Amino acid sequence: MQPFRISDIDDTQAPLLDHLIELRARLLRAFLAFAAAFAVCFYFSGDIFSFLVRPLTEAFPPGQGKLIYTKLYEAFFVEVKIALFAAFFVSFPVIANQIWAFVAPGLYAKEKKAFLPFLIATPILFTMGAALAYYVVMPTAFHFFLGFEGQKGGLKLEALPGTGDYLALVMQFILAFGISFLLPVLLMLLNRAGIITRAQCVGARRYAIVGVFIIAAVATPPDVVSQLLLAVPLLLLYEGTLIVMWFTERSSAREKAKAEAEAPAEVVAE
Repeated sequence: MQPFRISDIDDTQAPLLDHLIELRARLLRAFLAFAAAFAVCFYFSGDIFSFLVRPLTEAFPPGQGKLIYTKLYEAFFVEVKIALFAAFFVSFPVIANQIWAFVAPGLYAKEKKAFLPFLIATPILFTMGAALAYYVVMPTAFHFFLGFEGQKGGLKLEALPGTGDYLALVMQFILAFGISFLLPVLLMLLNRAGIITRAQCVGARRYAIVGVFIIAAVATPPDVVSQLLLAVPLLLLYEGTLIVMWFTERSSAREKAKAEAEAPAEVVAE
């Protein structure tokens, strides 16, 4: 066994510093992309908010409905939040590209090939969840909420949503559905890593159903309609993931059997 020498530490400093310098450069590029996207999105924040308000506008009777703000600075900070929210999505391809460019050199070709489908599926599934929230869930939920307007005890009950509260509700819907739709990516990653198998997921189906409804109850507003509109697609995604696992596990089993069959022939040839 060779004795430890101080010079061994010095030999490792250069590669470590190179990695830190590269990481700083990657983070700087990601930040600049986000800052540029924020500036553009802040300029168009009014148009973006108009797009986000459309489901509520359509839920009100024609020509009725309004958004209010009770604090003088509330409208300004709403536009700032909108710009931050939109800038992240606009700059996400650049941020993801910088993260991948930093991590990829340390992966084998087989590992890169395994991770690539997940990198492609993640934004697609998130966009699907966000689109479901915007085009289906939010209009349905807003019609349900506005159904309580009317006369109550001789007084007029009218919905006067605030701009800040409405933006928080919209962000909650979009993020809840977008992130929840990444369930297949999480399950497939765990399956590829050997942490879970399809048989275990099938056996835990009843617990998965309970977990899905708990997630739906926590992630969405406390109404049954929104919870069901999130829980049902998640259950379908869970079952769809089990089907994909079946194909991938069969393919892995065939490749393993082929490798084991070829191994003795290689030994004999040597």
